[in-house]
Order: sequence, then C-alpha cells, then structure tokens
Amino acid sequence: MGIGVSVFLFAIGAILTFALEVDAEGINLDTVGIILMIVGVVGFLASMLFWSSFAPFRRETREREVVRDRDVI
Repeated sequence: MGIGVSVFLFAIGAILTFALEVDAEGINLDTVGIILMIVGVVGFLASMLFWSSFAPFRRETREREVVRDRDVI
C-alpha cells in the first residue's frame, strides 16, 4: 500500500465518520470510517518505514580495489 492509497483511505474514513449523517441499516458508518482511518494511518507509517529503508540515497557503497598499473606481456 502506497502513501497515496493510505491518504485516500484516511480521507474516505474521515468523510464516513464526520461528514455523513446517514443511518444505514445493519452497518455503522462511523465505525467503518474509524477503521478506514486506522488502516490509512498504519499503511502510511508502514510505507514511510519501508520507503526510508529502501531509499537509493541510503545505500552504502562498497569499496573496490582499483588496479592502476598492469604488466603487459
């Protein structure tokens, strides 16, 4: 799950929790909204954790031995 999907889930959850005044039969939209917001936050944190660990600017460079002079036969 990427950062965009996480923000999208959080936004949908916030809309369901705070903006809708509809009573659905058999389902509590406030609870569904809170669950979506929690999933969005967890997904965002997981994306940030994995993004920072796989970022190209954090890779360590390995030192290689460079041979400057070679004997030509």
